[in-house]
Amino acid sequence: MSLGNQRGNQLLLQKGTEMSQPPELPVINQLPIDLARGNFMRTLLRELSGTLQDVVGLDQASGFVAVVGQRMAERINEMYRAAAGGDKFNAEQVGEVLVDLKRRIEGDFYIVSQDDEKIVLGNRRCPFGDNVLDRPALCMMTSNVFGMITAENLGYAKVEIQEAIARGDAGCRVVVYLKQSPESRSADGREYFSDELGQGANVDT
Repeated sequence: MSLGNQRGNQLLLQKGTEMSQPPELPVINQLPIDLARGNFMRTLLRELSGTLQDVVGLDQASGFVAVVGQRMAERINEMYRAAAGGDKFNAEQVGEVLVDLKRRIEGDFYIVSQDDEKIVLGNRRCPFGDNVLDRPALCMMTSNVFGMITAENLGYAKVEIQEAIARGDAGCRVVVYLKQSPESRSADGREYFSDELGQGANVDT
């Protein structure tokens, strides 16, 4: 075999070896994957609520989320009371608590108006982020947390979610009624009562 042919075969062998090598993988821990704890938990809740909605329907899925919301409300209410000294909150303080708790979990609720009969709240950002879209069952978390905290401090609440990001609205509008009235009775919402009244369960009205 001539020297030229030998060199040609060596070049072909080198090229074949280069082509057979697998491509270099990127550094795994530098991949742009959003799996931070907060986003992971929001995605988990989205998939869980979506599965419930698909399997048992929106009404029953909302019921399951409501139970979780009620238990969360009890714990959150105890945390705020303990931190504030243990006493019940008045109506103005309840409004501040509702806004503050949502702020702490990355929501953007604010008070639109408040009087002796109701608190009207708006919201520009859901704590669940975009994961709340098409998951209206998750709104029961807000309803139960707001309703239970209000009722445990003031004796009664009725929560009406008039607008919701989950339903495709630009923001949320939530009305928390503080007492029974002709307006509250005609509202499409859920009622909540203080455990001290022996009516801790909530009902749709």
